Amino acid sequence: MSKLTSSTIDTKNKLTRVLWIIISTLLYRFSPTPFHKWRRLLLRLFGAVVGKGAHPYPSAKIWAPWNLIMDDHSCLSHGVICYNVAPVFLGKNVTVSQYSHLCTATHDYNDPSMQLMVAPIVIEDYAWVTADVFIGPGVTIGEGAVINARSSVFSDIKPWTVAKGYPAQSYKKRVLKGVYE
Repeated sequence: MSKLTSSTIDTKNKLTRVLWIIISTLLYRFSPTPFHKWRRLLLRLFGAVVGKGAHPYPSAKIWAPWNLIMDDHSCLSHGVICYNVAPVFLGKNVTVSQYSHLCTATHDYNDPSMQLMVAPIVIEDYAWVTADVFIGPGVTIGEGAVINARSSVFSDIKPWTVAKGYPAQSYKKRVLKGVYE
């Protein structure tokens, strides 16, 4: 798990966000679902690194494209919230299913000014974040891991395990039929 660091959002970031909100509202969100190539282009224009065959869905809300890395064939599905004040990395063949929330920021509640604190999220190759999962700042989801629906993840999940709950805990090994049996 990455350590939280304090952060501020500068004027350039705020202005770029305003432009992104306009472009994403007019050109990204209203694009037909199959137009993944078009949305990949828009994300790249705003600094995202997006691999071939990636599937950013039109209803996925991406806070800062310049903090997004989607490797080949990764997916941000319907209604995903990607609050990426810090970087979010999706490895190859990663799926973040509908209504999940990737949150890279929080506040220092011990500080009277509630200082913004950020840490990146890393979801390694072949992992699957199923429906309506919350992943907090600084979390790494290991290669091939599966997070069961409606779980909340606040610490790292080991590779090739299945995790569930609040907070999510690994409870069994993931075995791909015909591959690792």
